[in-house]
Amino acid sequence: MRSALDTTPVVTACHYIYSVGMTSSRDRALDASIDLLGTQGLKALTHRRVDERSGLPPGSTSNYFRTREALLDGVADAILEREVRGMGAAFAPRSAREMVDALVELLDRTTGEQRTLTSARLVLFLEAGHRPALRATLGQGRRMLEAALQRALVDLGARDARASTQAVMACAEGLILHRVARHDDTDVRPVVDLVVRAALA
Repeated sequence: MRSALDTTPVVTACHYIYSVGMTSSRDRALDASIDLLGTQGLKALTHRRVDERSGLPPGSTSNYFRTREALLDGVADAILEREVRGMGAAFAPRSAREMVDALVELLDRTTGEQRTLTSARLVLFLEAGHRPALRATLGQGRRMLEAALQRALVDLGARDARASTQAVMACAEGLILHRVARHDDTDVRPVVDLVVRAALA
């Protein structure tokens, strides 16, 4: 039985595994870049470090991304692609309880098995504060999830679906940041349940 929100991505982000025969050099460079950003931060992202992490010959990454800015843009595009792939199933909870279950599942996954990808995204969000193009790319995945959440809240009878969506999104994003930054895996269900039920009151 499928859950109300099945956003399982095609790529497991926290352990990038590639096959030389199946994955292009460009994708290997992007996989390695995400891993470096998500585990060591922005300063770790250099062309040389990406070549080393991906097992590519020296100079390979710079052949695809001539500057560090181009590499950051490429990583943002890769993260967006993986988020879009993961949104294959419709977000269609039939009750407040199903919505809570789906959101808790999503939060557990993004801060568990996908922690490295999530951490890389958060690193880029900070960089995007002064780079509008990067901010626009990263915002696309969020807008897709926000639109799906608002449709679900409308279907469940929210009186102010827009405000309710903003509240639930803010809650989820705060919990993700808290878990990743503080390595705090406290159960998020009580908080999510409180916010969802308030949004539908």
